[in-house]
Amino acid sequence: MSDLRQALLAVAVTLGVLAAPAHADGGLEWKRPAGGWTHSGLADEPSPVTYAYPNNLIDRGGQRQRTLIEGKLKQLDKSSRRLPTLIVNGNPMPLYTGDDGSFARPYAFGPGSNGIEVKDAAGRSIKRVQFYEANRTKTTARIRIVLAWDDPQAELDLHVVTPDGGHAFFGEPILANGGGLDVDSVDGAGPEMFSMTSPMTGTYHVYVNYWGNFGASGYHFDEATRQRDVISARITLIFDENTPAERRETFTVPMRKIGDLTLVRSFRRG
Repeated sequence: MSDLRQALLAVAVTLGVLAAPAHADGGLEWKRPAGGWTHSGLADEPSPVTYAYPNNLIDRGGQRQRTLIEGKLKQLDKSSRRLPTLIVNGNPMPLYTGDDGSFARPYAFGPGSNGIEVKDAAGRSIKRVQFYEANRTKTTARIRIVLAWDDPQAELDLHVVTPDGGHAFFGEPILANGGGLDVDSVDGAGPEMFSMTSPMTGTYHVYVNYWGNFGASGYHFDEATRQRDVISARITLIFDENTPAERRETFTVPMRKIGDLTLVRSFRRG
């Protein structure tokens, strides 16, 4: 191997561009998705996944194109009230783990360049992986809405009403107009994600609902079991994702009791 090729390879590995499917890096063992060129249909082999939250493996919604973000933190600061953070394409989410530090979160990546970063409770970067989604069957999301929250015992739901009266939520995840839920999280603090690749002209309404709680025994409506008196829901609206025209808006909404339904944002497209 030439000196130039060796130097280029060293730079690529340093940047995470040629990361292996499973490797250790400092305080984080990263499993997937791998860096470099990733094809979602090949990278996510059908293998059992153990989630780090109250186990509920219901898979509903339009989740055929989702990709697992999976790894294991080697060192957990259990004395800190702050949590590690998972940042996906600029969208920060609280990262809850199992007792051994393992985590697995679904996400629906669009085509093109994508970035994942994990920061510790103090905000220091532990690991960053950059990869290019090379699945050409995927199309760019012109509207993407991401919901995450900070209590793994709470079940929050994303609701999106489209200009034609369509209502995307867990009971009707796929709409006739082409929009729908890519990820409907049922075992942790999000994300829930709505995407639309060919938005119609008109007004959209985005809501978040505090539906209930769940634990080892399943879903329930006992307010006393949740970890926070006030749950912070973070909703990010992303327009023309992964294009030069990309723009985003982020809102933080307090959810105080089961049954809360909040209109986060109404916007017009076209």
